[in-house]
This record gives sequence, C-alpha cells and structure tokens, in this order.
Amino acid sequence: MSEYDARGKVNRALLISVDDYRSLRPLPAVKDNVRKLEQALLAPGTDLFTKGEIVTCRPQEPWEVEQALDTVVQEARGLLLVYFSGHGRVGSDGGNLHLMVGASEPRHKTVSWQDTVLSYLDNARADRIVIVLECCYAGNASEAFHSCRNPTSLLMAAQPNRRIFSGEEPTGGSVFNRALVQILEQGIPGKRFVTFEDLVRALREQLAGERTPMGDVWEPRSAKQNTVDDVILSFATPEARPPTPLRVRLRRRLKSSLRHWTGILLILAIIFVPATAGVVLLRLPDDGAPCPPALELRLLTAPEAEPALRQAAFDYEMSETNTRPLSGEGDLPDGCRRAQITVYSAARDQVDQGFAAAERWQGEALGTGQARPADKGPGPLNRPGPQPDIWIPESTADYYEARRGMPATSSPATLHYSAPVAYTPLVVGIPENRRLDDVEPADASWPDLLTQTDGSHHDLRLLRPSPVLSGTGLLHTLGLYLAHDGPGGASTGAPDLTLARQAEERLSAPGSQYAGSTELLCSLRPDTGSDAAGSVDRTKSAPLVSEKSLADYNLGHAIGSCPARPSALPFRNRYLAYYPDNVPALDHPLVRVDWQGATDATVRQAAVASFAGWLRAPDGGQRALTAQGYRGVRETSPPPGSPLRDSRSDVDPVGRVVPFTAGPEQVSQVLDGYDKAQKSSQVLILMDTSTSMADGGRLPVALSAAARALELAGSRHTYGLWAFPDRAHPADAGAVRELVRLGSADPAPGKAALDRIAGGELVEHGAAMEEALTRALRTMKKSPATNKAIVLLLDQDDGAGRRAAGVERTLSALLEEKPDVPILALVMGQSGCDTFAFRQLAGASHGQCVPAGPQAVDTLAGRIASIGTAAKGDR
Repeated sequence: MSEYDARGKVNRALLISVDDYRSLRPLPAVKDNVRKLEQALLAPGTDLFTKGEIVTCRPQEPWEVEQALDTVVQEARGLLLVYFSGHGRVGSDGGNLHLMVGASEPRHKTVSWQDTVLSYLDNARADRIVIVLECCYAGNASEAFHSCRNPTSLLMAAQPNRRIFSGEEPTGGSVFNRALVQILEQGIPGKRFVTFEDLVRALREQLAGERTPMGDVWEPRSAKQNTVDDVILSFATPEARPPTPLRVRLRRRLKSSLRHWTGILLILAIIFVPATAGVVLLRLPDDGAPCPPALELRLLTAPEAEPALRQAAFDYEMSETNTRPLSGEGDLPDGCRRAQITVYSAARDQVDQGFAAAERWQGEALGTGQARPADKGPGPLNRPGPQPDIWIPESTADYYEARRGMPATSSPATLHYSAPVAYTPLVVGIPENRRLDDVEPADASWPDLLTQTDGSHHDLRLLRPSPVLSGTGLLHTLGLYLAHDGPGGASTGAPDLTLARQAEERLSAPGSQYAGSTELLCSLRPDTGSDAAGSVDRTKSAPLVSEKSLADYNLGHAIGSCPARPSALPFRNRYLAYYPDNVPALDHPLVRVDWQGATDATVRQAAVASFAGWLRAPDGGQRALTAQGYRGVRETSPPPGSPLRDSRSDVDPVGRVVPFTAGPEQVSQVLDGYDKAQKSSQVLILMDTSTSMADGGRLPVALSAAARALELAGSRHTYGLWAFPDRAHPADAGAVRELVRLGSADPAPGKAALDRIAGGELVEHGAAMEEALTRALRTMKKSPATNKAIVLLLDQDDGAGRRAAGVERTLSALLEEKPDVPILALVMGQSGCDTFAFRQLAGASHGQCVPAGPQAVDTLAGRIASIGTAAKGDR
C-alpha cells in the first residue's frame, strides 16, 4: 500500500479540547489533552508539523470551532489533522452526532458533526484529511462520514453508541489520549513510521484491556473515504531512524528564515516613510505560506489506478522537476512547488458521460450549469467529479469510447492523446489448488481456458468486471472477442462471434460482473465477509482481472474497499495468473484535456507536459509506478523490488506485454456485440423516502445508487421506481408510491423523480420495509421478464417495531416461490448488512446486501449490470 508523506508541505493541525462545561459534567481528565498532543506532534521524532502549523482551540461557543475550522481549511495544502476531545451527544436514533463546547446545553449551542464539521472539511484543499474524535458516541460519526468528498481518514475513539469518559482518569490526559500520544512519540516496534492504519491497530491493542463506562470492551473504530492509501502521522520509531530528507530540511529552513526576515522588514517599514513602507509591504512574503500558491492540476483516472497515481503525483510534487526554479518564473523560491496535482477517480461510464456532456460538465464546475432532467450525461446527483486537466484511463480503448460519445463539434473539451505511462497485462486467476491440465500459464489460448474451466473439467465460474463500468472489463471483453488462434489476432479483423457467444455463455451467471477488478477480488478475500449471503465461492471462481490487481490480492495489499492484511494470503487462498494469448495489456495512456475559454491554458499545458515527461522518466514516475506493481513503458520486465518479483504474488514477472493495436472501429464492434449478447432485464427500484433518510448523509448515497441504476435503462433493460412509505395513504403500511411504472425504458422520468426527492419530497411517518417489499415481490414474480431483480435502498430502520402480524411469514413464503427474484439491497446504517433480516433476504433471494461505504454505489452498479447476463438455467 502507498503511504502519503506530507513532510515539507503546508500542513495544519487543529486541536480542539473542552474540559470545563457550564451545564454539563466537567471532564478534568481531558484538560491536558491538547497540550500533550501538541508536544507529541512537535517532537523531533514525529517530524511532521512545525510550531506555526498547529492551532489549538478551547471553545466556549460554537462559532469558535467554526472560526478555527475555517482558518485551517483555508491554509492547509498537505495534511490537515483535526482532533476533538470533549463531550459528544447523539439523538435517540443514534444519529446526528453533536460535539459539545463549553456553553453547550443538552440540545442547544452544539457543533453538528454532519452540518458543520464535514461541511467545512468538504471545502478543504488539503491533499489528505485525518480526523480524530475522542468523545462519547464517536463511533456514530461513521454514518454521515460517507458523504465526505475529500480523501479523508476518520479515527473514532470507540464503537457506535458507546460512552468513553468515566471522569476518573488521572491527570495528564485521558486514557485514549495518553495511548495516542505514546504511539506518536515512541513509534511502533518493527515500523519505520506510524501510519493511520498502524495507529488504529496499536490503539486497539493498547485499549484491549480497558472497558468503557458501560462495561464493554473499548474498541476504537476507523473509516476511510475517497482513498485506499495510508497517511503517515509520525516518523518516530524504536529502530534506527533515517534522517529527514534534505529537501524537507531546506524547505523548513526557508520558512523559518522568511518568518525571521518578515519581522525585521516590518520594523523597518514602520520606521521609514509611509510610501516606502507601502512598497516594502507589498513585497513581504506571506508568513503562513512562504511559497506562492501552486497551480492545481486535476487528474482523473479509474478507481483501480487511483492509489498508484496518487502516490506518483505526490512524488512528482516533491521532486526536483517540480520544485527547482526555472528561468522566466520570476521570484519563485527554490523548493516551492510549481504545481500540485489532485487525483480522483470515476467509473468508465461516468467518465464517458462527462465528456459527452462536456459543456454541462464545465458549467457545473464554474457554477453556471443548469440541471435539466432531459439532458444526457451526468446528473446533478451523480457526477464524475470536477473537470480534469489530465485523464489517464486504463486503456486506449477507453479513450476511443469517450471520443466516440463526444459531439463532433461545439464541445468545450479537447482530448489530446499521448503515449502510455505504464502497462499491466490482463490475466485469469485460477485457484492454486485447481491448476489447469495441459495449459501453460504464461501462454494460454482463450479456447483452452474456456474449455479447461467448463463444467466437464474444473467447473470454474468466470468472473469479469463489467465492460460498461470498468476499463479492465472492456479490454478483457475485447481480448475474448478478438482472440483468434493466430498471432496478432487482437490487432486485425472483426470480432470472432462464435468465440464471443461461447464466452458470454460462460459469463452469463448471476452475479458475474463487478464494477472493477479490485472490488471483484475484494469480494473473494477470505477475511472480508466471503461467507456472507450473496457472496461467491472463491474456490470455484476464476476472476478476469489485471496482473497488478491479482498480485495485490495475493500479497495481501489494500484492494478495492478491503484494507491491507498484515501478510500475504496463504497458498490455498491465492490465485495463479494465467496469461491469455494475444490479449492486449492495459496501457494507461496520458490524455491532456484542454477546456475552451481557459485563461491560463498555456501555463496548464506546460505543467501537464512537465508531469507527463516525469511520469515516463526512468528515474521519475517509472520508478514510482513499477514499485507498485506496474510494468514500465521502456523496460517491461519488473525491476528489482517490484511486488511482481515476489514469488507469493503468483504472477509471471517475465510474462509478455502485448501492446494495444485495435482500432476505434473494433472497440465499437466489440461493445456492440457485447450489448447484443446481453439478455433483456428488468429492475424494480424500491426506495425508502422516510425523513430518517435525510440524516447522516444517507439520502445522497441512495439517490446516487438509484441514478446509476437508471443509467443502465434502455429498450432491453427496463425499470420501475417505487418509493415507500406513501404520504397519500399513511394508514396503509404496505402502500407504495409508483413514481415510474414498471417496464419503463426512458430514464428521464426516473431522473425527474429523484430530483424531486432530493428537493425534500420525503414522508414523515415510518417506513415499513417488509410490507413494501412484499408488494414489490408479488409484482415482480408475475413479471414476464426472464432476468429481473429488486434494488432495495433503505436506512437501518426496517419498520420492525410497527410490523403487522404475519408479514414475515408472507414474505418468507414469497421468497421461496419460483421464479427467483434476487434482492440487491443497499443498507445505510450503523449495522449495515450485519443484521439477520438483511442477510436472510440476500440469501433466500439469491441476491446480495451491500453495506454503505466508499465503494457501495459502484459495487451495487456492478451487481445491477449482471442482471442482464443471468439466463434461465444458468449455474
């Protein structure tokens, strides 16, 4: 896993602590928390923050917290650390966490975690945000946290619905704070530094013997949003510590000297005449930011490539290429960054829609776009992110498809294709204990792979990322359809329709598609819910993924929404990589995106060219990318130290890299053939629109999931949209609002209905999930569609306290009746899919329950995309 190193950047830490309350119980144990933590952060071994980068706050009024947040949010460019220690309060339903300041009363003068803290942090320009909440009910913060838009890591002092302060801790800091400070100051044995995930694990170990005031085991929790990499929080270590890099020391010395000379110049300015003073003051450097603001470049990529490119972007920012002064750049000091790069990702279909509606995309970024329900392209509820300056798709095929969807004229975006920056071959993962007979892993033909994995041989289910959502899935499909026996079959001619039909028959199994290969492999990890209802059997599965993602899986690296393991997977749980012959590798081209009307276009083009050159340089980006498991663009064999050289990765480090040579017409033919091969499907979207959905950031997630489902609608993929409860029939628990009739092919009415819900069209009385689901199941059981499913979107409240007698029996009987109607549920709440009711629904219906989280919407979209591939009688 890549680690984010913020040394030398403009970092800020906001330390908030409240121990004295006017109307609440005082917390003497936390009186020293801020002082102790500040000392730890400034300790020489921690080596991350300097004195001027830490802001302390002991607020009596809520506005003091807002003011402090506003300050650090405006200033931080590297790491932003926010720590709160004090009382916390939640509502009776366990939601809507409030942080209590000195003047707080039980329900007044509080700081809302969702509406205040997260709102400020959403506007931050820091590369990474780390939040530490040490308060009662800190674990309840995870629910609203999923609406956060920036790369953020959240550490919660305890699990949900737990108090933590007994008020009897000795002075010198609370129990949690003392453990936190010790880890940051002393480091962790065997570790070169302390990362966020290291800190969480160490805290859990240190607090394992402690109990909360309620008598429970004290267990800190953590969550991450918009990032899968890790953040370094301290360079302290019990081992021999390497010196701070020279560039960091020079930058800090520059800051210190600038502050020193700023004071002298201010005194001189006061002594001299006002006119002279005016000239001097205009030339004074900013004390808080001695370097001028760096040009921000936005880099859009695929979710699978985001962690690696994020690390590469950081390495570039700190490199000499980006920090040494160049002629013609005025007074830019040595060591200052000329450009900073924001890396974000989106699924392939979202990127295509963004470029297809580039005018609207640009308008939304500038705040001038109008949301029109009839528009094609990204809706206001579901966008691929800000307009990019750089796009690095997974393959050239993705670029061809994006160009094909753009208008021939009048688009404000111009795509400038350039050479690849890295390669990764495509592979088929075969369980280690079920290796294929007479098939050579390094050079396997697709006909042999299809034969050896069929029901007469090893009987393996082929799992492919969705070609609609994933560039890996698209290129695997391209390889399947163009995999002729002769050499170069992937570069010429039309798709082999016979082979294509055979491939799609093998892939037409329920749940055969995923939003990307990292989420596919995450679902196969033995330690992440693989035994849950709706999951696949990893011992009978053969994933079609990339070489890098399979190596990450086998080595236990963070992948998709799965965190890193302490070690590689055991042999019995690993997959051996088979390399299909003549299938092109993912080539990751760099595409510069120019936007019409940009006033700084020349500067941005030069900055993109500088970054592109560094990415392809052997001692620059190539070193950063190959260290994370990619193949280089000049030397495709992995260098020493590459994870591909680790024997436990079970890949072939000298396997051949096949260049991409297919043309745009072939890509179009393959996608057209894929679309025709899919069988018709029908989904009924059943959405909870009770007022409780507005709490904790649940509603935007549900609306985004529904919008993604609508994007798959068409002449052969129809839908219906129902909402429950029904405000017109408050006494009827089973009543639903039929917002869009079942069988609709036009997504526009569904988008309009979602817009109305987003505007506040919610119902105040409770949601009766089982009653509404019973009605939906009866309707879908009667539907003539062969491939169908119910997409259930709801919060934790399933109406159990108000459920009518006999509803559970009726629902259970319906689930057992034929034909099967899979239920794909997205559950937003603290327990998520862990409750018996939702696990039973997924298992009995042969569906799946998806808990809310950073990848939830994409994961659900992949499952919905697989509905059309599930033919009657399939395994």
